[in-house]
Parts: sequence; C-alpha cells; structure tokens
Amino acid sequence: MRNRQERVYHDTTFFEANEHGGYTLVVPALPGLVTEGSCLEHARRMAQDAIRCYIEGLRKAKEPVPLEGDTSQLRLADRA
Repeated sequence: MRNRQERVYHDTTFFEANEHGGYTLVVPALPGLVTEGSCLEHARRMAQDAIRCYIEGLRKAKEPVPLEGDTSQLRLADRA
C-alpha cells in the first residue's frame, strides 16, 4: 500500500444567507463547487466535504488541482 502524503489546501469560501434560512456557499478557485448548509457550522462541514470530493475527483481524473490566486474582498457603495 502506498503511503501518500496529503497536501493541505486553503481555499477562500463565500457564505451567503439564503431564502431557506441556511447558507449557500461557493469556492471561487474550484469552478462549479456550490453547496448549502442549514446553519453556518453545517455549511462549513458541507464545504469541507465538497472540497475534499472535488479534489479527489480531479485526482482520479488525473486533472490538476487549481490553486487559489491572490484574492481581495471589497465592499462597495453605489448611489443609484
């Protein structure tokens, strides 16, 4: 059995309150990854599981795992 050393990935995850009272989240570095949770803690656990499955799928397909680039978050105010 091969002893493969696991790599730790750090991905920015955006949590947004949704209309069902829970949270929807996306991981910009992993295109198409969207999941939900009934509360912040549940959403965090769902995100960890979704990220792990996404990366495992890429590895099985022998695809590169995208690395997150530099990100910034700004809150902008506009007058309309």
